[in-house]
Amino acid sequence: QTALVLAMLFMSLTTAVSVPSDQIFQYIEEHQDEYVQRLKDWVAIESDSTDPEKRHLVINMMLLAEERIRKLGGTVEMVDLDMQELPNGNKISLPPVILANIVKDPKKPTVCFYGHMDVQPAKIEDGWSTEPYILTEKNGNLYGRGASDDKGQVLAVLNAIEALQKHELPVNVKILLEGMEEVGSIGLNTLVKQRNSTFFSDVDYIVVTDSAWLSNKPGITYGTRGICYFFIECAKRDLHSGSFGGILHEAMNDLIFLLDTLVDSSGHILIPGIYEAVAPLTEKEKKLYEGIEYDLDQIMAKYGLEEFRNKTKEELLMQRSRYPSLSIHGIEGAFSAPGAKTVIPAKVTGKFSIRLVPNMEPSVVEKQVTDYLNKKFTELNSPNSIKVASDTGSKPWLSDINEPQYLAARKAIKRVFGKEADMIRAGGTIPIATHFQEVTRKSIMLLGIGGPDDASHGQDEKISRYNFIEGTKLYAAFLQELATV
Repeated sequence: QTALVLAMLFMSLTTAVSVPSDQIFQYIEEHQDEYVQRLKDWVAIESDSTDPEKRHLVINMMLLAEERIRKLGGTVEMVDLDMQELPNGNKISLPPVILANIVKDPKKPTVCFYGHMDVQPAKIEDGWSTEPYILTEKNGNLYGRGASDDKGQVLAVLNAIEALQKHELPVNVKILLEGMEEVGSIGLNTLVKQRNSTFFSDVDYIVVTDSAWLSNKPGITYGTRGICYFFIECAKRDLHSGSFGGILHEAMNDLIFLLDTLVDSSGHILIPGIYEAVAPLTEKEKKLYEGIEYDLDQIMAKYGLEEFRNKTKEELLMQRSRYPSLSIHGIEGAFSAPGAKTVIPAKVTGKFSIRLVPNMEPSVVEKQVTDYLNKKFTELNSPNSIKVASDTGSKPWLSDINEPQYLAARKAIKRVFGKEADMIRAGGTIPIATHFQEVTRKSIMLLGIGGPDDASHGQDEKISRYNFIEGTKLYAAFLQELATV
């Protein structure tokens, strides 16, 4: 009998916090116009971190976010970073980073949400159909710079916390917001290292809100590719093609020869050893790709494409996310202006990048590429010189989808949207996810609510009202599910 009572008590406690009550969802529905107005207030601030002249606006945006968190009862530390040195040698202040705490109960798990308050540049002359800094609702979408990336997603988290507080916030919440994400998160990596033993010491989970779904089906991102960016410089002196064409080793010809040795016609990278570190595909992982919603015909129509190299959805998704790829981006120093010019360029620089997947180390890839290109160049017997250089590479990131917060997020998506989540590995690079993982050693997850067509860095950026409001419910459901896993 005692065991039965204890079991019933446990079940009642679990039920109380396992999923949001209808009242919480109803509260979110009833306050959605208020949430949209908040987003309008945030979008109105032109927090463009790429323009030093607008730095005060980025700081104003950080202050507005601080005010919203304080209204939720949070304690906020505005952490000043070092100065930023501009190309002209001048120095300006970096915007502060917000480190906030909401609820502090040692018996509860702690989740830290990361987001950013800065945006990409936007002007109506760029081709926007609405004023980019006036949130405009049209056909169910909320248009404005930052609506999706990342102000709308951060606000959805804060709105979810507010809704839960009408009953009980079931976990401890920490928030890290920065204002320089769009220009490389200047100063943030150092801060994370400095605060790893304090701010992050009691954090169990880190959630990055800055992400989008592959389709209209909700998704959770558990991995990204890294990147190495390369420069091949081939040099001699400028000469006239009438006098010297055909009798010299031309730098441009040498460079094109080298670029042509990087990949074959199917996109397979020809550099020896590149694929050695790639983990073999398991049957379990293969099934994840089979369940992802991704319409190839729809994607081709949207972007005006004729065909993909890969014939199946699964092959395409794996090629764009779990295997390395190489892309050639351009040639610097070549004649590219209108008209005809017959000079043989003295120095040209080819630019290409390799996307890295787990187990590929940037330093190893850099050596493989350099050794290969130098070997290929010797085959030319050219008197020209080459120099191979690379930018500091970003490592790939991959999490275990069986970690507790992933299970909580999947349950929350099932409850709010009535369907299983797509488990996504992104083809791009998100350096902050890798940095969080390397420094804090915590569980990292990307749980965003952006749509596949939100145009985050383009004209007419938007978030749908549906994603904004249902996404708020998702974050509320996630926090309560997290309390029970």
